[in-house]
Amino acid sequence: MDSLFFYISKFAWALLSPLNVVIILVCFASVLLLLNYVRLTKWLLSLLLIVNLPILVYPVGDLLIYPLESRFQKPAIMPNDIDGIIVLGGAESLTTTISWQQAEVTDAADRYIYAAKLAKQYQKAPVIYTGGSGSIQFRDDNTSAQIPMTVLTASGVKAERLIIESASRNTAQNFSLIKPLLPNPTGQYLLITSAFHMPRSVGIARQNGINVIPYPVDYKSNKAYLRKWSIDYLGHMKTLSTAWKEWIGLTVYFFTGKTSSWFPKP
Repeated sequence: MDSLFFYISKFAWALLSPLNVVIILVCFASVLLLLNYVRLTKWLLSLLLIVNLPILVYPVGDLLIYPLESRFQKPAIMPNDIDGIIVLGGAESLTTTISWQQAEVTDAADRYIYAAKLAKQYQKAPVIYTGGSGSIQFRDDNTSAQIPMTVLTASGVKAERLIIESASRNTAQNFSLIKPLLPNPTGQYLLITSAFHMPRSVGIARQNGINVIPYPVDYKSNKAYLRKWSIDYLGHMKTLSTAWKEWIGLTVYFFTGKTSSWFPKP
Protein backbone atom coordinates (compact mmCIF):
# COMPACT_ATOMS: atom_id res chain seq x y z
CA MET A 1 0.00 0.00 0.00
CA ASP A 2 2.85 2.39 0.84
CA SER A 3 4.45 1.71 -2.54
CA LEU A 4 1.16 2.39 -4.34
CA PHE A 5 0.77 5.66 -2.43
CA PHE A 6 4.32 6.62 -3.42
CA TYR A 7 3.76 6.03 -7.15
CA ILE A 8 0.35 7.74 -7.19
CA SER A 9 1.79 10.79 -5.44
CA LYS A 10 4.61 11.05 -7.98
CA PHE A 11 2.22 10.77 -10.92
CA ALA A 12 -0.21 13.28 -9.40
CA TRP A 13 2.54 15.82 -8.78
CA ALA A 14 3.67 15.54 -12.41
CA LEU A 15 0.20 16.81 -13.35
CA LEU A 16 -0.18 19.35 -10.52
CA SER A 17 3.25 20.98 -10.55
CA PRO A 18 2.65 24.68 -11.42
CA LEU A 19 5.39 24.79 -14.05
CA ASN A 20 4.14 21.58 -15.67
CA VAL A 21 0.60 22.97 -15.70
CA VAL A 22 1.83 26.09 -17.51
CA ILE A 23 3.71 24.02 -20.10
CA ILE A 24 0.74 21.69 -20.64
CA LEU A 25 -1.61 24.65 -21.15
CA VAL A 26 0.80 26.31 -23.60
CA CYS A 27 0.93 23.05 -25.59
CA PHE A 28 -2.86 22.84 -25.46
CA ALA A 29 -3.15 26.43 -26.70
CA SER A 30 -0.82 25.60 -29.59
CA VAL A 31 -3.01 22.66 -30.58
CA LEU A 32 -6.12 24.85 -30.41
CA LEU A 33 -4.46 27.41 -32.65
CA LEU A 34 -3.50 24.74 -35.20
CA LEU A 35 -7.12 23.61 -35.18
CA ASN A 36 -8.13 27.22 -35.84
CA TYR A 37 -9.86 27.76 -32.49
CA VAL A 38 -8.50 31.28 -32.41
CA ARG A 39 -10.92 32.78 -29.91
CA LEU A 40 -10.47 29.96 -27.39
CA THR A 41 -6.72 30.20 -27.83
CA LYS A 42 -6.80 33.91 -27.05
CA TRP A 43 -8.79 33.30 -23.86
CA LEU A 44 -6.37 30.59 -22.72
CA LEU A 45 -3.25 32.63 -23.47
CA SER A 46 -4.75 35.67 -21.74
CA LEU A 47 -5.39 33.55 -18.65
CA LEU A 48 -1.81 32.30 -18.72
CA LEU A 49 -0.54 35.87 -19.00
CA ILE A 50 -2.66 37.05 -16.06
CA VAL A 51 -1.42 34.18 -13.88
CA ASN A 52 2.24 34.19 -14.92
CA LEU A 53 3.00 37.91 -15.05
CA PRO A 54 2.80 38.37 -11.23
CA ILE A 55 5.03 35.28 -10.79
CA LEU A 56 7.56 36.78 -13.19
CA VAL A 57 8.02 40.03 -11.25
CA TYR A 58 7.14 39.26 -7.60
CA PRO A 59 7.88 36.39 -5.15
CA VAL A 60 4.28 35.23 -5.02
CA GLY A 61 5.43 31.90 -3.59
CA ASP A 62 6.48 33.64 -0.37
CA LEU A 63 2.82 34.30 0.36
CA LEU A 64 2.12 30.56 0.29
CA ILE A 65 5.27 29.25 1.93
CA TYR A 66 5.59 31.78 4.76
CA PRO A 67 2.63 30.36 6.79
CA LEU A 68 4.27 26.94 6.57
CA GLU A 69 7.68 28.21 7.64
CA SER A 70 6.38 30.33 10.49
CA ARG A 71 4.15 27.60 11.97
CA PHE A 72 6.90 26.16 14.18
CA GLN A 73 9.83 28.00 15.72
CA LYS A 74 13.10 26.76 17.15
CA PRO A 75 12.87 26.24 20.94
CA ALA A 76 13.27 29.51 22.85
CA ILE A 77 15.07 27.49 25.51
CA MET A 78 16.83 24.34 24.37
CA PRO A 79 16.19 21.20 26.44
CA ASN A 80 18.90 20.08 28.85
CA ASP A 81 18.77 16.53 27.60
CA ILE A 82 17.38 14.69 24.57
CA ASP A 83 17.29 11.07 23.44
CA GLY A 84 18.40 11.78 19.90
CA ILE A 85 18.48 14.10 16.89
CA ILE A 86 16.27 13.06 13.98
CA VAL A 87 17.32 14.39 10.58
CA LEU A 88 14.92 13.95 7.67
CA GLY A 89 16.49 13.21 4.29
CA GLY A 90 15.95 15.40 1.27
CA ALA A 91 19.25 17.26 1.06
CA GLU A 92 21.02 14.58 -0.96
CA SER A 93 21.70 14.57 -4.69
CA LEU A 94 21.70 10.84 -5.36
CA THR A 95 22.34 10.69 -9.10
CA THR A 96 24.99 13.44 -8.97
CA THR A 97 26.73 11.56 -6.17
CA ILE A 98 26.80 8.40 -8.25
CA SER A 99 27.84 10.29 -11.39
CA TRP A 100 30.85 11.94 -9.77
CA GLN A 101 31.61 9.41 -7.02
CA GLN A 102 31.54 11.92 -4.19
CA ALA A 103 28.83 12.90 -1.73
CA GLU A 104 26.79 15.76 -3.19
CA VAL A 105 24.03 17.72 -1.46
CA THR A 106 21.36 20.20 -2.55
CA ASP A 107 20.35 23.66 -1.34
CA ALA A 108 18.66 21.94 1.63
CA ALA A 109 22.08 21.14 3.12
CA ASP A 110 21.17 23.26 6.17
CA ARG A 111 19.75 20.02 7.55
CA TYR A 112 23.27 18.59 7.77
CA ILE A 113 24.85 21.82 9.03
CA TYR A 114 22.47 22.13 11.97
CA ALA A 115 22.55 18.40 12.68
CA ALA A 116 26.31 18.67 13.15
CA LYS A 117 25.86 21.80 15.27
CA LEU A 118 23.35 20.12 17.58
CA ALA A 119 25.44 16.96 17.73
CA LYS A 120 28.24 19.06 19.26
CA GLN A 121 25.79 20.54 21.76
CA TYR A 122 24.34 17.16 22.75
CA GLN A 123 27.41 14.95 22.59
CA LYS A 124 25.74 11.84 23.97
CA ALA A 125 22.68 11.95 21.71
CA PRO A 126 22.59 9.69 18.64
CA VAL A 127 22.01 11.32 15.26
CA ILE A 128 19.20 9.46 13.51
CA TYR A 129 19.05 10.04 9.78
CA THR A 130 16.10 8.81 7.72
CA GLY A 131 15.69 9.08 3.96
CA GLY A 132 16.07 7.08 0.76
CA SER A 133 15.57 7.72 -2.92
CA GLY A 134 12.46 9.69 -3.86
CA SER A 135 12.88 8.88 -7.54
CA ILE A 136 10.62 6.49 -9.45
CA GLN A 137 13.28 5.66 -12.02
CA PHE A 138 16.27 5.20 -9.75
CA ARG A 139 16.92 3.76 -6.32
CA ASP A 140 20.18 2.98 -4.53
CA ASP A 141 19.80 2.43 -0.78
CA ASN A 142 23.55 1.96 -0.30
CA THR A 143 24.37 5.38 -1.77
CA SER A 144 21.41 6.92 0.06
CA ALA A 145 23.00 5.71 3.29
CA GLN A 146 26.54 6.64 2.30
CA ILE A 147 25.81 10.33 1.63
CA PRO A 148 24.66 11.20 5.19
CA MET A 149 27.41 8.99 6.63
CA THR A 150 30.05 10.84 4.62
CA VAL A 151 28.71 14.35 5.16
CA LEU A 152 27.99 14.00 8.88
CA THR A 153 31.28 12.31 9.76
CA ALA A 154 33.13 14.96 7.74
CA SER A 155 31.26 17.53 9.85
CA GLY A 156 32.63 16.03 13.04
CA VAL A 157 29.93 13.53 14.05
CA LYS A 158 31.43 10.20 15.06
CA ALA A 159 30.24 7.24 12.99
CA GLU A 160 29.27 5.24 16.07
CA ARG A 161 26.69 7.92 16.93
CA LEU A 162 24.87 7.56 13.62
CA ILE A 163 21.69 5.55 13.07
CA ILE A 164 20.89 5.57 9.37
CA GLU A 165 17.67 4.39 7.71
CA SER A 166 17.85 4.58 3.90
CA ALA A 167 14.82 2.62 2.66
CA SER A 168 12.09 5.24 3.18
CA ARG A 169 10.81 7.08 0.10
CA ASN A 170 8.46 9.65 1.62
CA THR A 171 7.84 11.39 4.95
CA ALA A 172 5.32 8.83 6.18
CA GLN A 173 7.88 6.06 5.69
CA ASN A 174 10.57 8.18 7.37
CA PHE A 175 8.81 7.94 10.69
CA SER A 176 7.33 4.45 10.40
CA LEU A 177 10.75 2.97 9.58
CA ILE A 178 12.77 4.80 12.22
CA LYS A 179 10.29 4.13 15.01
CA PRO A 180 11.73 0.62 15.74
CA LEU A 181 15.26 2.09 15.63
CA LEU A 182 14.74 4.73 18.31
CA PRO A 183 16.88 4.07 21.40
CA ASN A 184 14.02 5.20 23.66
CA PRO A 185 10.52 4.82 22.14
CA THR A 186 9.00 7.24 24.67
CA GLY A 187 11.89 9.71 24.72
CA GLN A 188 12.07 13.18 23.21
CA TYR A 189 13.92 13.92 19.99
CA LEU A 190 14.97 17.08 18.21
CA LEU A 191 13.56 17.03 14.69
CA ILE A 192 15.51 18.72 11.90
CA THR A 193 13.92 19.35 8.52
CA SER A 194 13.18 22.26 6.19
CA ALA A 195 10.91 24.84 7.81
CA PHE A 196 8.20 24.53 5.14
CA HIS A 197 8.12 20.77 5.72
CA MET A 198 7.94 20.93 9.50
CA PRO A 199 4.12 21.04 9.98
CA ARG A 200 3.57 17.84 8.02
CA SER A 201 6.59 16.16 9.63
CA VAL A 202 5.39 16.98 13.15
CA GLY A 203 1.90 15.71 12.30
CA ILE A 204 3.26 12.38 11.08
CA ALA A 205 5.59 12.05 14.08
CA ARG A 206 2.65 12.60 16.44
CA GLN A 207 0.57 10.07 14.55
CA ASN A 208 3.38 7.54 15.05
CA GLY A 209 3.67 8.34 18.75
CA ILE A 210 7.14 9.88 18.41
CA ASN A 211 7.76 12.86 20.72
CA VAL A 212 9.61 15.49 18.69
CA ILE A 213 10.85 19.02 19.38
CA PRO A 214 10.80 20.93 16.07
CA TYR A 215 14.06 22.53 14.94
CA PRO A 216 13.24 24.06 11.52
CA VAL A 217 16.02 25.05 9.11
CA ASP A 218 16.42 25.78 5.38
CA TYR A 219 14.02 28.72 5.11
CA LYS A 220 12.89 29.73 1.60
CA SER A 221 10.82 32.89 2.23
CA ASN A 222 11.60 36.45 3.26
CA LYS A 223 9.67 38.66 5.65
CA ALA A 224 7.22 40.95 3.87
CA TYR A 225 9.36 44.10 4.17
CA LEU A 226 12.29 42.32 2.47
CA ARG A 227 10.37 41.01 -0.52
CA LYS A 228 11.28 42.88 -3.67
CA TRP A 229 10.12 43.15 -7.24
CA SER A 230 12.49 41.39 -9.63
CA ILE A 231 12.33 39.57 -12.95
CA ASP A 232 13.07 36.01 -11.82
CA TYR A 233 10.37 33.70 -13.11
CA LEU A 234 12.15 30.41 -12.40
CA GLY A 235 13.25 31.49 -8.91
CA HIS A 236 9.75 32.64 -7.99
CA MET A 237 8.20 29.56 -9.57
CA LYS A 238 10.52 27.26 -7.60
CA THR A 239 9.35 28.68 -4.28
CA LEU A 240 5.73 28.61 -5.43
CA SER A 241 6.04 24.96 -6.49
CA THR A 242 7.60 24.01 -3.15
CA ALA A 243 4.79 25.68 -1.23
CA TRP A 244 2.04 24.29 -3.48
CA LYS A 245 3.44 20.76 -3.18
CA GLU A 246 3.59 21.01 0.61
CA TRP A 247 0.00 22.28 0.96
CA ILE A 248 -1.16 19.41 -1.26
CA GLY A 249 0.90 17.01 0.86
CA LEU A 250 -0.68 18.29 4.08
CA THR A 251 -4.15 17.81 2.61
CA VAL A 252 -3.53 14.34 1.19
CA TYR A 253 -1.78 13.09 4.33
CA PHE A 254 -4.66 14.31 6.47
CA PHE A 255 -7.39 12.68 4.37
CA THR A 256 -5.45 9.40 4.13
CA GLY A 257 -5.03 9.26 7.91
CA LYS A 258 -1.27 9.76 7.99
CA THR A 259 -1.71 12.82 10.22
CA SER A 260 -4.44 13.58 12.73
CA SER A 261 -4.52 17.29 11.90
CA TRP A 262 -4.62 19.08 8.55
CA PHE A 263 -2.28 21.87 9.68
CA PRO A 264 -0.52 20.71 12.86
CA LYS A 265 0.23 23.44 15.36
CA PRO A 266 2.68 23.83 18.26
